[in-house]
Amino acid sequence: MSDTSELQRARVLAITSGKGGVGKTFLAANLAAALAKRGRRVLVLDADLGLANLDVVLNLFPKVTLHDVFTGKVQLEDAILHAPGGFSVLLAGSGLVEYSRLTPEVREQLLRIIETLAPRFDHILLDTGAGISDVVLYAVSLADDVLVLATPEPTSMTDAYATIKVLATQQQRRVIQLVVNQVGRIGEGRTIRGQLQLVVDKFVVPMLAEGSASPVIELIGEVPLDPGVREAVQQRRLLVELQPGSAPAQAIHAIAAKIAP
Repeated sequence: MSDTSELQRARVLAITSGKGGVGKTFLAANLAAALAKRGRRVLVLDADLGLANLDVVLNLFPKVTLHDVFTGKVQLEDAILHAPGGFSVLLAGSGLVEYSRLTPEVREQLLRIIETLAPRFDHILLDTGAGISDVVLYAVSLADDVLVLATPEPTSMTDAYATIKVLATQQQRRVIQLVVNQVGRIGEGRTIRGQLQLVVDKFVVPMLAEGSASPVIELIGEVPLDPGVREAVQQRRLLVELQPGSAPAQAIHAIAAKIAP
């Protein structure tokens, strides 16, 4: 049985992707709302420190951001906002070049913030930047679990593989969750998961230390391509609230049910 301290600490999930434009922030926001509807206390931390856009997706206009916390202008508590959907957010400032690099300050502040907030929430979702920069990889390293988001496009799959390879070899991740967004037909996500697993088994496993467990890609959901998603993004509203009965909204609720049974 887990001890009390473990029970009271948030499960930290990093949501990342090999390339941009695959719907990472959209998934993070809607998944947070779906988890909140399940009675969970959820915080989304915008860990895309240089190119933050969680505020745009949620139609928020923050007066205080993580930048102000990092520089000591405000207390951490003052930067936590309530978002539509019943969850909390910590927003980053956009276009801050100084936070696109992993400085000792960024490293220390991110760790401090997560450690401070973990006892107050059930789930902390880290909406990371795309790719495998040192800032992205450090943010992912702070998470208990990592979810890689991909689409059926060949470039997205190639970049997803590159991300999984780095996570398996550098961070010794042995279970990597996968969500496939914008699928055109039911079961397409399962096919993509199988293709990625084959490539990982062929090229990544031989790179690991002898006796190491093989990395497993766990498909936890596929989100159908749907015009409602674009409509929700354009309106800066959560899909799970704007069109709760739509196929992608139901898919996101199904993912939430796997994360928080």
